[in-house]
This record gives sequence, C-alpha cells and structure tokens, in this order.
Amino acid sequence: MKGGLDKVLNLFKKDLAIDLGTANTLVYTKKNGMLIREPSVVAVRNNNNRQEILAVGEEAKKMIGRTSGNILAIRPMKDGVIWDFEMTAVMLSHFISKACKRKRLFKPRTVICIPSGVTSVEKKSVIDVALQAKAGEVYLIEESMAAAIGADMPVSNPAGNMIVDIGGGTTDIAIISLEGIVVSNSIRVAGDEMTEAIIHHMKNNYNILLGENKAEEIKINFGSAFFTNYSEIQADTRVDICGRDAMTGLPKTIEINCEELQGALASTVNQIVSAVKVVLDQTPAELCGDIMDKGIVMTGGGSLLRGLDKTLSNRLGVPAYLVDNPLECTAIGAWKVVQSLDKYNRFLIGFKS
Repeated sequence: MKGGLDKVLNLFKKDLAIDLGTANTLVYTKKNGMLIREPSVVAVRNNNNRQEILAVGEEAKKMIGRTSGNILAIRPMKDGVIWDFEMTAVMLSHFISKACKRKRLFKPRTVICIPSGVTSVEKKSVIDVALQAKAGEVYLIEESMAAAIGADMPVSNPAGNMIVDIGGGTTDIAIISLEGIVVSNSIRVAGDEMTEAIIHHMKNNYNILLGENKAEEIKINFGSAFFTNYSEIQADTRVDICGRDAMTGLPKTIEINCEELQGALASTVNQIVSAVKVVLDQTPAELCGDIMDKGIVMTGGGSLLRGLDKTLSNRLGVPAYLVDNPLECTAIGAWKVVQSLDKYNRFLIGFKS
C-alpha cells in the first residue's frame, strides 16, 4: 500500500540539478532535461529603504549599466560563492518556481554544484539559501566531479582522469580516480576575470570606459589565448570598440587588433595555466601516464576562449580538448547524480532536508 502511494506521490515531485554559477545559473530536471540557463543577476529598485524585485535572470542582466540611480542590477554570486544571501535566495526561488511550475506542492529534491575548496561556512550558506528558496532535500557536489560525470569520464576506473572546469567566477581543476578526487585546485580566476581584464585595458590605455555586457561581448566575439590557422580571427583582425571617453564623457570609438586584445587577456590565461600546472606537479606518478594518454578535459564557459586548449597543450605538454557541451556539462553531471542518488551517493559532500 505504501509503495503504491509513493509511486503516486512521485508523479507530483520534480527533482532538480542546479549549477549555481557566478555568471549563469543552469537548472535541469529529472524528467525534462535543461529548463533554465539564465544569468545570475537580480534587478531591484530602492524604494524608501525597501528593495523591490524588478527582474531576475536574462531580463535583469539587460539592465546592467542601463538603469537609473534607484535601480540596481545585482550579481548575488561572487567567485563561485554566495555574496548576497538574500538576493541569492530570491534568484534561486525564482528559478525553482519556474522549473517546477505548478508542482510546488512538493519541495524538489535538489543537487547543487559548488567549487572545490569552499569552506564549511560557504557550504552551509548554499544549503541554507536553497532551503529558504523552498527546495526539499539539498545535496552538494563539487563542480569538478559533476563536470567529470557530465563528460562521461570513467571516474570509477583505477586510472587518472583530469578535468579543468572554467566557469565565470572560479576555475576548478581535479585529478579523479577510483571514484575520488586525488588532487584538486580551485582559483577564483575565470571568465569574469577575462571580462574585467578587457575593461581595465581599455581604461588604462585609451581612457575608454566599457560596460560589463559590452566587454563580455568583445571577449566572446574576438577574445583569444592563441591564434590557429583555422581560427576565424587572427592577430591582425580589427575590432571597433565603442565606449565612453573618461575625460570628456562623450561616446568614443577606437579600433584595435585582436593581438592587442589577446595581450590584455594574457595575465588571466597565465594564472589558469599556472593553476593547472600546480595540480599536475602534485599528481602521483602512477596517474601521470594516464593523463598523458587521455589528455585534459576542459569544461565551462570560460574554456570557450579561442585557443585556450591549445595554450594548455603547448605550455604543459599534455593534450587538452573541449567537451561537446562545455556550458552545460557540469549541470548535466548533477542531473545524472539526482537521477541516481544511490549510485552517486559517495560523491555528495553535503546534505540537509
């Protein structure tokens, strides 16, 4: 009787996998696959010392740099962890409601990805904010492990697997073998740092002020770490950049080439390469041969920077390649976990209901 009741109740439940990122939040459901991929942004209006929520996600991101003084576009996540607890709860509640639609009678069982090396306080904040957002059972999994599972890497085999997950706020690197993370490293340098590097370069060299969205657009369309013969952009490719002159306050457009843009990104790229090298240096000798044979698997939106895989290969002497779906790979891994919690229970690092 009880088993039959459980089957009926399960029809009304919706398990969720959430990649709660600094730049974007992805939500997968057990039944429907990916439902949401939106910027991690909340727009609020300050009204008599009270904050009124205007928009969340894509609509809120459009307001960045385009709002009046009493309207703020807030990024509640910073460097992969919760920066503004209240706004993160608002954002997560919005996404959970959007994913579950009419099924909010039952709180969803949820797996959330977090960076490697976060503190116990930061883990508790993620669990607490998910519970406040009306999640049910909350499980945590490290982003590097979720990415490896999402990339179909043989994490249970007695062989070394290397994953480099470059998101918006953090770069997570791990050597995985026999269902465990052997060596890992996490740095708070990733895609957002690349965007900031472009903003600083234009301000310091040309006195041009760029908005965050414009700088990100330039990074995506023209940014690179290495030029290849088959790349659609080369060192002499010209880029028109329009911003505001810091001296006159007037709009100004200048033209630079992609080689200069690559130079602006070099410091951030070097930090990522150095972090990967630290993990390789600490990898047991028995696993190094496996890494040489299989290569470095790259996931996350930051890994899409042109030539970054080639840069890692050239500097470290280890093949590196992108997975087919780098933007969604971590969320897909969490989705596989929430579908088979018993199978992947040993990979989970936190739980609360």
